[in-house]
Amino acid sequence: MPPYHTSMLFSAPPPTAGMRTRYTGLIGSADALALAELAAAGVPVVVLVAQAADAQRLTEELPYFAAGIRVFQLPDWETLPYDQISPHQDLVSDRLATLYQMTQRAFDVVVVPVTTALLRLAPCEYLAGRT
Repeated sequence: MPPYHTSMLFSAPPPTAGMRTRYTGLIGSADALALAELAAAGVPVVVLVAQAADAQRLTEELPYFAAGIRVFQLPDWETLPYDQISPHQDLVSDRLATLYQMTQRAFDVVVVPVTTALLRLAPCEYLAGRT
């Protein structure tokens, strides 16, 4: 059997700006393939995933299907709101770098766990003035 071409698995036209699309029934790494094809078509994509493990998997798989796309992950704080400990410095740096790339529109795909998307962010002007 010949290798799959991306258009065989994902042949829908890319969504327009502001359009929300849900893809279901994708098994294994087919979700990464579909998202990589969208990103390779020049459509900036923000992906909400159920768990942090799904975000990590997609972040690692997407460049395999479309080399050269800019994939970022907005990591979770990995602390509870009322914990007495601060998040790890690497997490803070990764979050700030991803948020900066988003404000500059210098990304192809941003992967965000739902638990992270529910937390409030600082205003864009605040981040821009301090990065």
